Amino acid sequence: MSDKGIKEKTEELIAKDLLKIKAVFFRPEEPFTWASGIKSPVYCDNRLTLTSPEVRNDVENALAETVKREYPDAEVLMGTSTAGIAHAAICGHITGLPMGYVRSGAKDHGRQNRIEGKLEKGQKTVVIEDLISTGGSVIEVVEALREAGAEVLGIASIFTYGMKKGLDRLAEAGVRNVSLTNFDVVAETAAKEGYIKREDVERLIKFRNNPSDESWIK
Repeated sequence: MSDKGIKEKTEELIAKDLLKIKAVFFRPEEPFTWASGIKSPVYCDNRLTLTSPEVRNDVENALAETVKREYPDAEVLMGTSTAGIAHAAICGHITGLPMGYVRSGAKDHGRQNRIEGKLEKGQKTVVIEDLISTGGSVIEVVEALREAGAEVLGIASIFTYGMKKGLDRLAEAGVRNVSLTNFDVVAETAAKEGYIKREDVERLIKFRNNPSDESWIK
């Protein structure tokens, strides 16, 4: 099977998994409200993948395969704090790569590390993230690693919304992201599997394209 075929098969498998355990949960008729005040038809909590052994197995093996396929020169994995830490650890175990993680801020005690784990200057590094929306937090991690002298090859993540703001930020930072699945695939799979109505897909994509525009609710 071609790399494209493998990627598409993985996208659908992980989409089904996330929907099954409600790690991604669509509720277009009763929108969730984000901390920013934006009304959203989707709730995402990929931490739930860790509490489902079957789904966890799919996710971690897919992350490991993604790292090997997309970043074959990777020398170390760095998880985002806190959601990416467990995934980086399990993926590191499967691939045989060392791992560490990056704090959201430096410690105020001890060695005051922001990067935990051994990282040599010039090491080829892949960031492991669970979810990418606007991209701000993961780019901060990339910048911290670059400041420490790492060569960041890119990001491997479980799910991305594919929002324009996030895509633009990643492009501006010059960092590549490869996600196991994405908002469009999960929405389409949700319609196929009967989680949502077929006519809801267009509304969901409208939200994805511009979360601040609430016309999708109507």
